[in-house]
Amino acid sequence: MPLVVVSFLACLAGFTAIGVLSMRKAKATTEDYLVAGRSVSPWLTALSSAATNNSGFMFIGLFGFTYRFGVQAVWLQLGWIVGDVIAWTWIHRRVRVRSGELGATSVPALLATDEAGRSARPIAIVAGVLTFLFLGGYAAAQLKAGATALTGMFGWDPSVGVVIGAVIVVVYCYAGGLRASIWTDAAQALVMLASLLVLLVYALSAVGGPAALGDALEAADPALVSWIPDDLGLGLGLYLLGFVFGGLGAIGQPHILVRSMAIRGADEIRAARTIYFLWYVPFSIAAVATALCARALVPDLVTGLDPALAGAAAERALPSVAAALLPDVALGLLLAGVFAATMSTADSQILSCSAAVTQDIAPRLRTSVMASKLATLAVATLALLIALYAGQSVFSLVLGAWSALGAAFGPLLVVRLFRGAVPTWLALAMMATGLVTVYAWTAAGLSGAVFELLPGMLAPLLLYAGVRGLGRIRGLSP
Repeated sequence: MPLVVVSFLACLAGFTAIGVLSMRKAKATTEDYLVAGRSVSPWLTALSSAATNNSGFMFIGLFGFTYRFGVQAVWLQLGWIVGDVIAWTWIHRRVRVRSGELGATSVPALLATDEAGRSARPIAIVAGVLTFLFLGGYAAAQLKAGATALTGMFGWDPSVGVVIGAVIVVVYCYAGGLRASIWTDAAQALVMLASLLVLLVYALSAVGGPAALGDALEAADPALVSWIPDDLGLGLGLYLLGFVFGGLGAIGQPHILVRSMAIRGADEIRAARTIYFLWYVPFSIAAVATALCARALVPDLVTGLDPALAGAAAERALPSVAAALLPDVALGLLLAGVFAATMSTADSQILSCSAAVTQDIAPRLRTSVMASKLATLAVATLALLIALYAGQSVFSLVLGAWSALGAAFGPLLVVRLFRGAVPTWLALAMMATGLVTVYAWTAAGLSGAVFELLPGMLAPLLLYAGVRGLGRIRGLSP
């Protein structure tokens, strides 16, 4: 066990040092603090985006989902990847072009600025407040995911992991802003992939190979090897399409889009996209495969539990199987990879919240680097408090914030990027429609049939199309 702690702490120290070293390139401007001076290379953009987008959700949330439901998790991740491909192909380049034209350092600024370059304060304020609230909760989910891993491995009180993660993130974010976040994310992405691949090799060997894995899962519960979920009231096609929209929800996530805003130029998005998926696809396969092995090797984590408690229990599958299989040094590396996954998203979300506060909610602070840093401390404190006292599982916390932001921001951003005319009242109505649809769909219990981002993103787009149509028919100006 001492070797586990040593290798774990050594990795964390390395990540923190990388972030602090980024200060050497820092400039005393808010553009440098919030978008790294728009000077980030494609490979750093790609690895940082990969680590940020595939974080505690993949290592803990997706792992737990796969542990509970078996091979059906493939549909979730396949749909997510397809949606992400669409976002990288048609959205990210336009984000870089438009943000560069406007000098925008936050996503709310993109949402608030019309095709003629005029900014609407009500849109900026509402989008800034939503960013602050939802990304604060989202960052808390990441800290909670890291704490889950430490609790499962060492039996520590969850608050210990939450505090450790929050302190490390604040140290390097305060020191170097987005550049520090991106540098550490790139290192974390490599550790994440390497550690998961090591665990997969050990797990497959312990199970006896792919064929033996299938036999073990079927013997434990035939539902684990059933590709089609039961009781799909709206069919498999819409079920899968819902997850495609889940992946497409990345276009509403400020902490992901800011990486495209920070890349050196729009023409380098294509190279970043290639590197991103060269990391993302193998990582997705390894995450699902390892979780299936975990169900075969440590099958009793959810046995006899109420469904309301099973989600949180399943999220301990990864540390449980890792502790049973890996040598100490590799175990410490894996734990660092899990913890790195959570920090790589939390740091980005905290910085996006800082941008929302200083650039959109209180623009008089726009040029103050110190105000941005103080906002970073305030948001980190909020995330820490939520993580310490929230009762939901990581999976539901992450998906709740992801869906809300994807529905509120994604459709409006698409219209803005394609230079559609959107008056202030309609922009606000589109954001409200997305949010209401997501929560109404979830409250109606329909998310199990179709992921809520499909109706959540379509409803605002239909509203926009309807208003445009009425404008042409009845003389309404859009």
